[in-house]
Amino acid sequence: MAARRPGTTLSVLLVWMRVASTLVDLDLQKISGFWREVGLASEFNMALDAGMKVEGLFITLSGRNMTVKAAYNNSGSCATEKVVGSGRDVGKFAFPGHREIHVLDTDYEHYAILRVSLQWQGKEFHVFKYLTRSLDREDEPGFWRFRELTADTGLYLVSRHSESRSLGAEGAEPLGGACQPPACTSHCPVSQGGVPSS
Repeated sequence: MAARRPGTTLSVLLVWMRVASTLVDLDLQKISGFWREVGLASEFNMALDAGMKVEGLFITLSGRNMTVKAAYNNSGSCATEKVVGSGRDVGKFAFPGHREIHVLDTDYEHYAILRVSLQWQGKEFHVFKYLTRSLDREDEPGFWRFRELTADTGLYLVSRHSESRSLGAEGAEPLGGACQPPACTSHCPVSQGGVPSS
């Protein structure tokens, strides 16, 4: 059974109120391209314990449709998934399998913060994802924005250094040892330069 922090619903509502004022006009064409997942937060432990870690995403848009090609590290071997979602509201896309992606914040060039919603076994789960275009920048403002959004709700975070942490009001505290570094980057169909191979 998934562990859930008390008071999380109210905290998530406060986060959405803060984010709603951030994104008024979202330029969807600028969100297109290659992204790396470097942060992950969820109110449910099992969202972090999944055996597959996203190594890279290649996002393309056509009209009101968003296509996401994802490369995963699936316990040491590479797996890919390509899904097409349709736009519902500004920055929100619905995907097959009761999944939704909502772009919460982005500067287009360096970072994007997404909320992924999905239904599993009759329950709705939300996962925050922090994406970057490059792993070169350590202290970019997007990471601190992501931390601010997740720290207020006490959600869990897998940071850019692959450490699992819990961010509460008092700051980051390790939950366990460092995770293994991703093995997928050198042989996955999404190349280092961001162009997906077939």
